[in-house]
Amino acid sequence: MKLKQHIIYLVFGLMSGSIFSQTTVPMTLPVVTLMDIEPTGNFTLNFTAPTEAGQALTLPAANTTKWVNYTSAIAPGGLTRRITASINTPIAGVNIRVQAAAASGAGGGTLGTSSGLVTLTTTAATIITGIGGAFTGNGANNGHMLTISLSVSSYANLSARTNTPVIITYTITE
Repeated sequence: MKLKQHIIYLVFGLMSGSIFSQTTVPMTLPVVTLMDIEPTGNFTLNFTAPTEAGQALTLPAANTTKWVNYTSAIAPGGLTRRITASINTPIAGVNIRVQAAAASGAGGGTLGTSSGLVTLTTTAATIITGIGGAFTGNGANNGHMLTISLSVSSYANLSARTNTPVIITYTITE
């Protein structure tokens, strides 16, 4: 009887050795830093002249058609990312401002946080902080909606202008 038990244990022991196996699968996850503004294209913001002496200029309605999209995979122990914005040339007497909304849409991961309303200059200013491993989804209605607005900073410095282009540059960095 003992011999039968030993034979049964030996058979099951040999079978269990051939049932299980391991494979090593090498994997690469690259560091990724991608960002764009959607949809592409320009927009216009125009002040309206007053119709009555003594009244102020009417500010243009803020533009809310642009969205910032990004994909980020950081290095192990790496720093979180941020998005900055700057303008190519200031306009005397006018503040150009941008505010990123909270992330929304189809994304996931450690999405960034808005820095609130930022007045843009030729020096880059942070508009979104704390971006970790994340993606926002692509296109309008994904990522952070941008509100771009104008205000008068000094009436004394205003001068009439027509179709003055201002370029806003957005950069993602650590």
